[in-house]
Amino acid sequence: MRPATRLPGAPPFVQGLINFRGVIVTVLDLGRRLDPARSLASRGSILLVRHQGRLIGLAVDQVVDVRDVAGDLIPGGAIEGGAIRGIGRAGADDVILLDLDVLIQQVLLS
Repeated sequence: MRPATRLPGAPPFVQGLINFRGVIVTVLDLGRRLDPARSLASRGSILLVRHQGRLIGLAVDQVVDVRDVAGDLIPGGAIEGGAIRGIGRAGADDVILLDLDVLIQQVLLS
């Protein structure tokens, strides 16, 4: 992975910008946003997501697996404005599903 170009004056959780097929994409490190003491990862992957019509990159340490989640999702909306969409099952594992739109919005507004 080519490192993102840092932006002077940007918050520490903004890794910078990358050029993805001619589109300039802002890369956010949500782990750094949640734990400011965390050092920037020099290696890893960038997960591209669409948020309000534009591409945003999310820096992740690694992608372990991609799975379908069973339809019997337990809603996580008990906390108003929370970023947890629900809890589900992926095989024998319990998984917490994040609402990336809410999470990104919270990061961008902070």
